[in-house]
Amino acid sequence: MAIAVFFANGYEEIEALTVVDLTRRAGIETWMVSITDEKAVTGSHGITVSMDKTLKEVDFNEVEMIVLPGGMPGTLNLEACDILMEKVKEFDVKGKYISAICAAPTVFGHLGLLQGKKACCYPSMEEGLVGAEVTYESTAVSDHILTSRGMGTAIDFGLQIIARFQGRKAADEMADKIVYKK
Repeated sequence: MAIAVFFANGYEEIEALTVVDLTRRAGIETWMVSITDEKAVTGSHGITVSMDKTLKEVDFNEVEMIVLPGGMPGTLNLEACDILMEKVKEFDVKGKYISAICAAPTVFGHLGLLQGKKACCYPSMEEGLVGAEVTYESTAVSDHILTSRGMGTAIDFGLQIIARFQGRKAADEMADKIVYKK
């Protein structure tokens, strides 16, 4: 079983790669997945990264968590990917983990997945958290949904994902290992 982090052209590099780095350090199988047929994806600041898989190569039966990084136009490109959006909705119905950071939590709002849930996102984009109880914490956990605010909260977001899979103690130990103090 794996975490799948989905990359679209225009993704926010720090948000996406911090999750990949931290979860892999923790020994959690993590796939970097391009939503296109190309394995090279370029972020919003011109950094091109080679993916492990393309969307067509993903067996969603092996995925335990979908992660959507933010960035512009990356978030818009993710939201425009019909296959990915169907999988996000399917994961939500099944109560499987879905996570998003920065602008990407608005995707969950637009899909109607945040009704009555706590959620946060990039400042000034809160109107996209349709139906949510908006919080301004660095991360918000509500059942199977995890959201976070932006590049500055990427480590908190990654540690929260580790806590989901390995417990709070493992996340705290990882924070110590990377010399992260909040």
